Amino acid sequence: MEEPEHDTNPIIATNSPPLSPPPQPRQLCTQCDRPLPVCLCHVLPTTPLQTKTKILIIRHPHESRHKLNTTPLLSKTLLNATTISSRRLLPHHLPNQSPPAIYLFPPSPSTPAVTLSQLKSTNLLNYQTTPLLLIVFDATWKHAKEMVGASEGVLKGFAARVCLDGVDESVVGGSIYDSELVLRKEPFGGCVTTLEAVARCLGVIEPNGNEVQRVLIGILREMVRLQAGFLKPVKPRTKMLKKNKHKEEGNSKID
Repeated sequence: MEEPEHDTNPIIATNSPPLSPPPQPRQLCTQCDRPLPVCLCHVLPTTPLQTKTKILIIRHPHESRHKLNTTPLLSKTLLNATTISSRRLLPHHLPNQSPPAIYLFPPSPSTPAVTLSQLKSTNLLNYQTTPLLLIVFDATWKHAKEMVGASEGVLKGFAARVCLDGVDESVVGGSIYDSELVLRKEPFGGCVTTLEAVARCLGVIEPNGNEVQRVLIGILREMVRLQAGFLKPVKPRTKMLKKNKHKEEGNSKID
């Protein structure tokens, strides 16, 4: 008997829905380069603020991918702010003339730092003709440590280390405006965003520092307020105890 012929291209009925079109790219504001729902043009100054201080921001290449990175807002708000993408400070990043310089970073056992409140009593702010250079490292805490370590050869003898008041590695870090909006957990007490760090520093070293700080902090507040509608709040995580501590606690309870 002949075997029945089989259809080499059978038609299989399916109820699968049609493929959805690919997602459309987000529309960006042509002025602030942010997605339209979180546009910040209404709080950015119409003309970038003039400062005597020159701000040099060394931004880790990975930071350009972070949605909450605040460095682009500094570049659009401050006329004398320059951003360079690099993993360390190099000699050619600096101005031709060597002005008095400070860089923001917490102290270490080998490199102490002057706090902002102490900075007022130093001669670093007594500049008349030569403007002060403020160097900032924009990165995660881990990367920032690496960047500063790799830049110490250039920084040594050229720039003084300055830190914000209240930096304490033994204290659990807060978040951006912890009392109002919780978006991102900081590693320890005193850590803030790059924009807030620059704002607080300029508030001390600029002649019109209060006004500059007010504008910058206002922009940060609005950014946080808008982002809060699209991000899940970060809940503080309880610290995991080490195994030996668990055993010690268990033994003390038995005793």
